[in-house]
Amino acid sequence: MIEVRFNAHKVNGQAISGNLTEPTYREAKQKIHKLAEKHQLKIKSIEKKSSYIYKIRRGKEKPIVGEQRAFTKEEVANALRKLGYEVISINRKFLEFNLKPPQQDIVSFVKISAELLEQKLPYSEILTLLINDIENKTLKETLKQINNELKKGADSEATFLRYQGVFGKFTAYMLGLASKSGNMAEIYRATAKFLERQQEFKKNLRSALITPFVTLFVLFLAVIFYVGYIFPETAKLFLKFDIPLPPMTAATLGISDFLMGNMLLVTLAMVIPPIIFWRFSKTKNGKLFVDRFILKIPIMGSLIHKTLIEVFCRVFYTLYSGSAESIEPIRIAAEASGNAYFENQIKNVAIPMMIKKGIGITEAFQASDVFTETALSRFHSGEETGTIKNTALQLANYYESETVFRLKNVIEMIQVAIAMVIMIVMIGLTLISAETATISPKSPVM
Repeated sequence: MIEVRFNAHKVNGQAISGNLTEPTYREAKQKIHKLAEKHQLKIKSIEKKSSYIYKIRRGKEKPIVGEQRAFTKEEVANALRKLGYEVISINRKFLEFNLKPPQQDIVSFVKISAELLEQKLPYSEILTLLINDIENKTLKETLKQINNELKKGADSEATFLRYQGVFGKFTAYMLGLASKSGNMAEIYRATAKFLERQQEFKKNLRSALITPFVTLFVLFLAVIFYVGYIFPETAKLFLKFDIPLPPMTAATLGISDFLMGNMLLVTLAMVIPPIIFWRFSKTKNGKLFVDRFILKIPIMGSLIHKTLIEVFCRVFYTLYSGSAESIEPIRIAAEASGNAYFENQIKNVAIPMMIKKGIGITEAFQASDVFTETALSRFHSGEETGTIKNTALQLANYYESETVFRLKNVIEMIQVAIAMVIMIVMIGLTLISAETATISPKSPVM
């Protein structure tokens, strides 16, 4: 997130200033100009908070080199002089990359915070301890800024949401909400559990889908290279001497001639469709289509679907406090699922029905058509007995156990299938090579 400060004048000459935090500098400038147009302000300056490398010294001590974020060089110099330092040099950092910290670092931060909160340690002390120990520069700097803002009395929810580019939207919302709640430790623990499950599922999904696809793609390129380049060099030698080719060798050579004769067409056919699909998946309708299609994939679709319900139930359990305040927990839980179609059905079908028609949670969830019969049955039972909060936790634990067990079996099955495909391809190439080796020139006619 980029922090920007603007200075402006009203029509009557009154000077005003303000701060904005946006994902990019361009978006921040656009927002400032819209505000200026709306309130008839004349923009005097727009300053972006940047990193400055300073070199200071106190008395005859050894010079100290450090880094500080500020809007201007003068701000850094004034702050250091107030602390009694002699400023030797201050230079703006030439290259400033704020890469998002690894998910594992964020999980560790949330998990350790939950453990320390359970030990009744003040939150400001927890942040101070973690800031000193965290190695990732972006996360360290973010926590410093959050700690400073919270000490000044800033709203915790608004503060964390400003840094959703670092934590993620859901994590930032939960951590901000925790500071306002009566039980920070519980919300931090639930968030850590959610992040761990999300990370574990992505890791397993990568093992189940991405790694096999990469393996098959590399195998496909290897076969294309063999058929298109290596094999013809051998096979065409026989054609020069008018030697008839066996069936498999002739067919392979025909494929090779087609590939080499239509290289541009083949390349475009391989490259353009994935690019079009990728661009389409980035649009709103495209993301809805892709996320809906994912749930219908054989075997894996069912596992992904149940994992989404598990995530929804786990977040819903954490936030739900009673039927009178169920809308907001449902909305946040839907956003936490990470699936655009699942989220859309709950936010645009289930929630409007609950608000406008006053129907119960089970009926609304059934109308959304994204919950399994098992989940709907359990929610119905929990709604009737007034234990819907505990029912959500039971569902989350049940689907976690089921998906973890089934996903391991699916990964093993896919690995066996990939091994079989590789074996079949290698046998095919071996047979073609062996057939080529049996070719012999015609005996000379005496």
